[in-house]
Amino acid sequence: MTKREIDQISGVETTGHEWDGIKELNNPMPRWWVWTFYATIVWALGYTIAYPAWPMISSATTGMLGFSSRGELKTAMAEADTARQGFAEAIAAKSVDEILADDKLREFATAAGAAAFKVNCIQCHGSGAEGSPGFPNLNDDDWLWGGSADAIRQTIAHGIRYAGDEDTRYSEMPAFGDILDKDQIRQVSSYVASLTGHSTDAEAAAAGKQVFADNCASCHGDDARGNREFGAPNLADAIWLYGSSEADIARQVRTPRHGVMPAWSARLGDTTVKELAVYVHSLGGGE
Repeated sequence: MTKREIDQISGVETTGHEWDGIKELNNPMPRWWVWTFYATIVWALGYTIAYPAWPMISSATTGMLGFSSRGELKTAMAEADTARQGFAEAIAAKSVDEILADDKLREFATAAGAAAFKVNCIQCHGSGAEGSPGFPNLNDDDWLWGGSADAIRQTIAHGIRYAGDEDTRYSEMPAFGDILDKDQIRQVSSYVASLTGHSTDAEAAAAGKQVFADNCASCHGDDARGNREFGAPNLADAIWLYGSSEADIARQVRTPRHGVMPAWSARLGDTTVKELAVYVHSLGGGE
């Protein structure tokens, strides 16, 4: 039998290991730690029996409890779908104004509309609905066809100048390059620019006011504040779709550009269109 070596200073048995004259003491682990360690082993064995754990060739052991994270996710998704279905049915049955009057429906429709906007609308209007040249900013108060929730729904549902929908909103500005001469186009552009405080040739702007009255007021109004019945923009609010300089205005007078927005009703369905209308209305520019 090997004689155990006892450390003279501590009185503890050594393990027999020594490094550079330093000997390792054989201090036992505290009993509470040992029992905790044993408990974790027992718990781990129980876990592998109760839950899926041991990998096999094409799957894993299913466990006695039959738990599955995928099954749990499937159940949670089914519950969420059931809850969403109830809201979707309520939205389908109500007008956008009725949806706005119901706090829970409005909250759900706004969230759903935000998701639909990110998938279908940001390509043109931007992720923040701030728009870009030729594509309207949906956060401001400038609405060609009206900014009420129902007016927005109508625009989303049937689009703008969309040939595939007979109820599409339609307006078209004539190409005045075939109607007015160069001086008249310069004059009316100077006048329109002056309406929003741009520095212009006062004499040209004065002459342009008459050109505007003769050719433009029938759609844009005598005060140039637009006409939503025709989709004619307000020219006095400093919000411009194709640029605000005299050159930009002259270009639009001479050869106007006409944007096209798809009709989304057939693609997304009436419920999603309403959700989009509620979301766009909530951005702050809605009336």
